[in-house]
Amino acid sequence: MTFSFFSASFIHPQLLPIVTRMTLFDTILFYVIHFVDKVVLWHRLPVLLGLAYLGIRRYLHYRYNLLHVGGDNGHNYDSKEYAYRTSDGKCNHPTDNLVGSQGTFFGRNMPPATLDYGFQDPHPTLVASKLLARKKFKNTGKQFNMIACSWIQFMIHDWIDHLEDTKQVGIRAPDSYPSGCPLKSFKFFKTKKFNTSSSYMKTGFLNTRTPWDGSVIYGNNEKGMRRVRTYRDGKLKISEEGLLEHDEKGIPISGDVRNCWAGFSLVQALFVKEHNAVCDMLKVYYPDFDDEQLYRHARLVTSAVIAKIHTIDWTVELLKTDTLLAAMRINCRYGFLGKKFKDLFGNIFGPILSGLVGIRKPRDHGVPYSLTEEFVSVYRMHSMLPEEIVLRNIKPTSINGKYKCPPVLEKVPIREMLGKEGERKLSKIGMEQMLVSMGHQSCGAVALWNYPTWMRNLIVHDIDGEDRSDPVDMASMEVYRDREREVARYNEFRRNLLMIPISKWEDLTDEEEVIEVLKEVYGDDIEKLDLIVGLQAEKKIKGFAISETAFFIFLMMASRRIEADRFFTSNFNSQTYTNKGLEWVNRTESLKDVIDRHYPEMTKKWMRCSSAFSVWDSIPDPTNYIPLYLRLAPKQ
Repeated sequence: MTFSFFSASFIHPQLLPIVTRMTLFDTILFYVIHFVDKVVLWHRLPVLLGLAYLGIRRYLHYRYNLLHVGGDNGHNYDSKEYAYRTSDGKCNHPTDNLVGSQGTFFGRNMPPATLDYGFQDPHPTLVASKLLARKKFKNTGKQFNMIACSWIQFMIHDWIDHLEDTKQVGIRAPDSYPSGCPLKSFKFFKTKKFNTSSSYMKTGFLNTRTPWDGSVIYGNNEKGMRRVRTYRDGKLKISEEGLLEHDEKGIPISGDVRNCWAGFSLVQALFVKEHNAVCDMLKVYYPDFDDEQLYRHARLVTSAVIAKIHTIDWTVELLKTDTLLAAMRINCRYGFLGKKFKDLFGNIFGPILSGLVGIRKPRDHGVPYSLTEEFVSVYRMHSMLPEEIVLRNIKPTSINGKYKCPPVLEKVPIREMLGKEGERKLSKIGMEQMLVSMGHQSCGAVALWNYPTWMRNLIVHDIDGEDRSDPVDMASMEVYRDREREVARYNEFRRNLLMIPISKWEDLTDEEEVIEVLKEVYGDDIEKLDLIVGLQAEKKIKGFAISETAFFIFLMMASRRIEADRFFTSNFNSQTYTNKGLEWVNRTESLKDVIDRHYPEMTKKWMRCSSAFSVWDSIPDPTNYIPLYLRLAPKQ
């Protein structure tokens, strides 16, 4: 192709094999984003130009970074008979009853790793001890609090979990470095691998969760759903204190109880209360609804509220820039015409002008929907967890009606907040004190040397919330998991995402101490660099709490989760949700709105910031009188 040959000298040589497979039109678009990557940097552009860059990049990712894993899926069905979310995630797609349901394959955003370094090269425990293990707690300042940290676990437990094998694998600390490893050896279950019946992707792994349907509180199957329901007025089980109920073993009763801790249970309980409040509202306006109808409609509404909060509240705080604020509001919710127009007229102009929510039919870009192995890998964010929870005294009142930060009462080691012990502790603390305390505590940064110490000698849970017999080193295990699942290492990962790869350690980071340890662990072989290490070492864009490389997976998958689900698209209407149910979703813009519904005095008294995911004593976002789309590049 003449165009490709003419452009070859400008394109990074390691990206040429991918570009030569593109159509002429796609090659031109790639040339645009590659020019920006090499010369300008997209995050330094004015908002509108930055949005154009992200739109082009997302288009290319849809074209070249959505790979189907597995053979044929399910069958067609009458979607009118299933105008509700099923217990196991079936019937979310309008023509295939199995797409995205429990027990289907994880997809891929790129081919499996091609560089054969093996599971032990370098040793996972050496990588964890030298580069991940916490030296001193690094926080996110005022940007992200412990509610935000708990929220992402809440979401992960809604989206993804790999089916385990019955066989175990062991990791033993290397003889040359025994002192830096808290566990000399440990065992854990392998990820179960399945044949796919596909000629180009022969094996894959199964997801035991059902993505973004509220399964974290409703359960992933019929058994899980029955466990949480009261079968009275559509409601879910909740204690009189507003916390989760527990079974005779002390395990919380909720949709997902694996590896729970007090902060995670707290968010679950809050949205059980939200579901039950929706039931109360629906019963008033639709008195003929029976228990099943109330439950089904309340689940639709609550799931939509959760998804909305994640896209335009949590993610906006995670990627705190004007460009991403505009992108999330335009793309995922309201389009260029904005909320007021959409509330009045609905989605009448398609995804660009009116947003993805409510488009006429779901879009999967020719690839059946699933979350992906790469999506799992970039969401490895355990470094957000601290070593202790700082409890606040919420008995003092504000002075002269002005905000006052609640004083520290005590610091509780986070180990005491895990599992059954954590549930007992939370019952004594109570919802309000715990929520205010987490709101005022900054969470950990996603960075090197910040992996929680307590997670390197941790008793984990099985799917029923029971303790397993042996402790594990989670940091070492996460390094191993990416290798086991054949996720590309950092540099190959970037190439597959059409990003300029690094050629030396200094391209990754300016920190001399980090470079020194990277050379100690990986030598001069930059291709060997593990993904989790690269993502945490990478220089971050100002305002971003994660790396740019991880963000480009978010860019692709955040939209896909919405536009492939009929309950966010063709069935996002009053016929499915009811008029009052749809009104509830449209009226809820943030987690603060949910907290205000259930604890109306809490945010007035204890929260000064703009988002419930920011540290609550931080200064509110300043008023900017320049229209969002006309704002210039931020100062770097």
